[in-house]
Amino acid sequence: MKEIRYDLLGTAFVEERIDYTGFELRSHFIRERTGIATDGLIAFIGGCRVEGGALVDLEDSEAGDYIAAERMLHFIGEHFAVGAREGNLRLRLLVAIAGELIGGDAAGTAAERRGDDLFVEGRKLTVAISTVSAVSSLMHFGINIDPAGAPVKAVGLDELGIDPERFARSVLERYGEECRSIETALRKVRGVD
Repeated sequence: MKEIRYDLLGTAFVEERIDYTGFELRSHFIRERTGIATDGLIAFIGGCRVEGGALVDLEDSEAGDYIAAERMLHFIGEHFAVGAREGNLRLRLLVAIAGELIGGDAAGTAAERRGDDLFVEGRKLTVAISTVSAVSSLMHFGINIDPAGAPVKAVGLDELGIDPERFARSVLERYGEECRSIETALRKVRGVD
């Protein structure tokens, strides 16, 4: 029997440094940077500083909070024709994958998932947000590499001994596999009355 594949998600690691300011969380950013015209998930490394009107989280914005780190591994995802609830669930799937891989890459390190964030020994490792645009669901997932400048107690991949690019490529591969598996599962069942 011929293998059936559903490749409705493109992934890429972007080699150039991109500093994340929050304005990158927009429709078709992935297409602009990589040419991926399907649903997509990309990763890149750069600094992070998000504040004021660029904050999507209303509680953070209203409190005057900000997000910052010297170096972060950033993931931006876009899923078309997906609403806010499924977008948030997909973000949590991405976070869960990263948490599993951290446990494998940093032997003896347990990453605790609380909602859409990861913590190591009570220190924050990640930032995450999911939102919607007129055409898609969008997500940003940032993993500290060097958390210098973070407004909370934080930890980074450098301290955990994890190579950010290799880790990013593993996350991209696993997320792609999960999305293909979801598409396969949707198409291999018959409806019931």
